[in-house]
Amino acid sequence: MVATIARELLAMGERPAILTRGYARTRPEEGVVIVRDRDGVRSDLARAGDEPLMLARGLDGVSVVVSSDRYLAGRLAEHRLGATVHVLDDGFQHLQLDRDVDIVMIGRDDVARPVVLPSGRLREPLDTLVAADAIVAADDVVTVESVGLDAPFFRARRALRVPATDGVPVFAVAGIAGPDRFFDDLQALGCRLADTMSFRDHYPYSRTDLNRMVAAAKQAGAERILTTEKDYVRLLPWRPFAMRIDYAPLTMEPDPLPEFRQWLTGSLRAVRDIVG
Repeated sequence: MVATIARELLAMGERPAILTRGYARTRPEEGVVIVRDRDGVRSDLARAGDEPLMLARGLDGVSVVVSSDRYLAGRLAEHRLGATVHVLDDGFQHLQLDRDVDIVMIGRDDVARPVVLPSGRLREPLDTLVAADAIVAADDVVTVESVGLDAPFFRARRALRVPATDGVPVFAVAGIAGPDRFFDDLQALGCRLADTMSFRDHYPYSRTDLNRMVAAAKQAGAERILTTEKDYVRLLPWRPFAMRIDYAPLTMEPDPLPEFRQWLTGSLRAVRDIVG
């Protein structure tokens, strides 16, 4: 969703910068790491983290900046990279920055069991959604009525793009939250899964892990490995691969997209009218 919003802002003539913490970096640095400027990728996996590097590889013209201090990252993005608008990845609870527009995604589990940490998965009670400027429902179970807010309401249109497999059996690998959904999606899209292998989210792959994948894939009779885009980024340091590895990128858009574009354009204009 962050990638989609950044693309929409770019199409509107903005110069967006994605500000993210770079969770699970294996070589974190103090200060600010420029993962991507408008001209290209400037950092590696260890310093950037998997999600920032994945975003950087797929968003030409968008800046991606990593820092535990997102105020500092934003100032650098403005003064050095010419950013005109910031997109915070997972920023609704980031109260250190005074955001102008809050877009909150919510799923069925959030509504069915609205319990905060540590007993549940929510960081804040559902009633804090009153501060949201727009809601994006991650599935059909969430409705306007179940959320109980008058904010603009959109649905997330999710699409997994599977590369051509020519009907050969594939070995699916996923180190993400909810890997079974990825495997189910592949099968629903016609992939012949010889077997699967799961890792925890943000798992830092080693050469040994890659060798284990390849051995398991060959034993299962697969001719190639198919993984997520985020996993593929974490495997890149171990190229060349002993077996072909493809990834299936996931896209997610607010639906209806034209109405979201109109709302986002109007929101930015309103903010600037107030500031200006």
